Amino acid sequence: MRLVAFDFDGTLSDSEMTVLLGEREGVAERMQDITDRAMNDELSYAESLRERASLLDGLSEEDAEEAFGEVRLRPGAAELIDRLREAGHHVAILTGGFERGVERALEREGVAVDTIVANRLPMAGGRLTGEVEGPLITGTKDDALESLAADLDVPISRTIAVGDGANDLPMLEVAGLSVGYVPKDAVRPSCDVVVASMHRLGKVLEGYNVLRREEE
Repeated sequence: MRLVAFDFDGTLSDSEMTVLLGEREGVAERMQDITDRAMNDELSYAESLRERASLLDGLSEEDAEEAFGEVRLRPGAAELIDRLREAGHHVAILTGGFERGVERALEREGVAVDTIVANRLPMAGGRLTGEVEGPLITGTKDDALESLAADLDVPISRTIAVGDGANDLPMLEVAGLSVGYVPKDAVRPSCDVVVASMHRLGKVLEGYNVLRREEE
């Protein structure tokens, strides 16, 4: 068994949850600017996440659920997850994004993963509080990956990390195989392999004997 850990926003999904939420508050452009600065390592992830969450103060639960319902997996992502799990691997999503959006996207495609480590946007009185809570605000993805590997008794050398942004660097640097999914410039040097589609990622994993080759 291998442990395969995916980032979510920008990797498994081309949706950006905070931007979808921000559109309902009229702050999407400000959200995107903060996100871009963080992904290019110009701003710490914790700072960027708290800044973005603060812009959502007062958003209704109904609007938040509608935004989470718009989160989509990339083409081919559900099929790749299924192939990995059918091959006996443990599939995890380690994301600084939000648990509810991940769950809604997976439910929509009828696919499941083994572990989700994500953050949450707390509510009070049916509205977002403008705060954020969870394990991946100040915690880093290398710690999350190493902890999960230890729990599963999987050597770190048998872990695979797939990500695109600066906050993925810690797990990409410790994983046995690091895959950049259209990675940002600051991330590319830390990647063993770079891909631009889920189909290509599947082929790469076949090449590493993680998946059986599919018939053409």
